[in-house]
Amino acid sequence: MGSSLSFTTEISAPSSTAAPKAVPANPPAKSVVPASPAQDPELKKCWSCRVLSGCTLFGAGTYVYLVARRPLKQGIPPGPGTVLQMVIGISIACWGAVVLVDPKGKSHPVI
Repeated sequence: MGSSLSFTTEISAPSSTAAPKAVPANPPAKSVVPASPAQDPELKKCWSCRVLSGCTLFGAGTYVYLVARRPLKQGIPPGPGTVLQMVIGISIACWGAVVLVDPKGKSHPVI
């Protein structure tokens, strides 16, 4: 995936002060990777992609939250790790809800 650059050396008459000059045989290759567009409006219109990813995130967040709640139902006092796990679960679930609702796409028309 790289470009190769080869050099040829030209040696003229033997001289004590003349140094061999390197002449590139080929110019360096340009980048093959195309520039990505800033935003792809087609991905924002894909309803099935939003439903699938939003429901998956919401379900994963709910699972993380409920697993953290299980010891609380048994009467074990919550520790900092349990509280952090509950906060992360709620955050993931909220992220899934935002993906489902898509408030930015509805309030700002895509040009």
